[in-house]
Amino acid sequence: MATTRLPSAGFSITIRIAVPADASSIGRLTTSVGEAGAIVTALDVVDSDPSNVIVDLTCDTADTTHADQVVEALKALDGVDVRKVSDRTFLLHLGGKIEVSPKVALRNRDELSRAYTPGVARVCQAIAENPADARRLTIKRNTVAVVSDGSAVLGLGNLGPAASLPVMEGKAALFKRFGGVDAWPVVLDTQDTDEIVAIVKAIAPAYGGINLEDIAAPRCFEIEARLREALDIPVFHDDQHGTAICVLAALTNALRVVGKQLADVRVVVSGAGAAGTAIMKLLLRQGVGDIIASDRHGALHRGQTGLNPAWQWLAENTNADGYSGDLAGALHGADVFIGVSAPNLLTGDDIATMAKGAIVFALANPDPEVDPREARKHAAVVATGRSDQPNQINNVLAFPGVFRGMLDAHAEEFTEEMAIAAARAIADVVGEEKINPTVIVPSVFDPRVAPAVAAAVRAAAQNPVTPPPAADPGPADLPEIAATASATP
Repeated sequence: MATTRLPSAGFSITIRIAVPADASSIGRLTTSVGEAGAIVTALDVVDSDPSNVIVDLTCDTADTTHADQVVEALKALDGVDVRKVSDRTFLLHLGGKIEVSPKVALRNRDELSRAYTPGVARVCQAIAENPADARRLTIKRNTVAVVSDGSAVLGLGNLGPAASLPVMEGKAALFKRFGGVDAWPVVLDTQDTDEIVAIVKAIAPAYGGINLEDIAAPRCFEIEARLREALDIPVFHDDQHGTAICVLAALTNALRVVGKQLADVRVVVSGAGAAGTAIMKLLLRQGVGDIIASDRHGALHRGQTGLNPAWQWLAENTNADGYSGDLAGALHGADVFIGVSAPNLLTGDDIATMAKGAIVFALANPDPEVDPREARKHAAVVATGRSDQPNQINNVLAFPGVFRGMLDAHAEEFTEEMAIAAARAIADVVGEEKINPTVIVPSVFDPRVAPAVAAAVRAAAQNPVTPPPAADPGPADLPEIAATASATP
């Protein structure tokens, strides 16, 4: 009955159970849960009498089917009465995860007159005379719109705006928790590029930045490019740039662990969609030795026909040896694998063909491209997007601090220099003296991360450096990039 998938807190359940009041009952419960492949995380006694004990048993399971199997295993035990099963994830979402709170007290008429009419009219007139004062006198200075059309929700596909709202709420909560940024979900009941651009332009005066989220490729590239051109506030597509920043940070430290230089390694990237293209663009700008980009139809290479413009650019500027085979073949002798695609594409045997000191970032969520337990048998460093595995590469390491820095600097755009500065800051938080194969990125709860990223981004915004001339991969102005499943939350 045990599952082969990894249990996760995302499928945590609490089961209320009545058992006989004898010495072996509790042990039988935990043993049954363990044999079913789940992980017991808490066991609390709720009530008791001379003959029975009522307990709440909390455990992590792999998915809803596995959770049902665990419950059935408990029901099959003699003397066990399963009374209630609660899905802890759904309980957390009841009523939503964010709210609006006033920053000023409204205790009497005097305070009301200054916060609202008639006093507020003077502030309105001041902003009308000098629109730049909106940053100083309104929420604009610290507020971000989290915009989605629900067309690429996590790795689940086109679920629509209402179904995307729990993700956008979560994003807003993370902005506040880690960056002190007031963010609000803006989910749009349209997937028309022109309409999305028009709507975001229309609401932009209230915000200091725009975070695009879970918008499918290729439209996400055109939407971002047009909004960047039209607005005087930063536009940041987290599925692209947040992922790329975190991968560069993690790779910086992973290479330190194995004693290799970026300029000397060959990287294989599975997934040439939004996240994969942004990762490859950033690595190429940083001087990576070579990259092979692999998508549904195998490796992109020179001489291929029928490619969209972005894939054509990748074919011409990566894969120096012209490899034209499948993903598993591309790994032979490779130093680094980065997966931002789909689950279970590779086996441990495939990882075994990589170079000595191999680095594996299998970031598809919730199930990675290769089982991390198998990958660790052959690779020196393994990372995933999962919170229950070492080396979680999670965008929350980047976007709260990135926006904090941009807002503090009153930045009008997000730049590549900011991305590189943010990646270096994340990597350096760990410290060269503390990195090891299981610690290449800091914890998302490390209080040093967001301030370090914010400071680095603020410095990059205030002291921009002109980059050396380089060919532009151009995902921002090449809208025809095929969609690939998002790898990170």
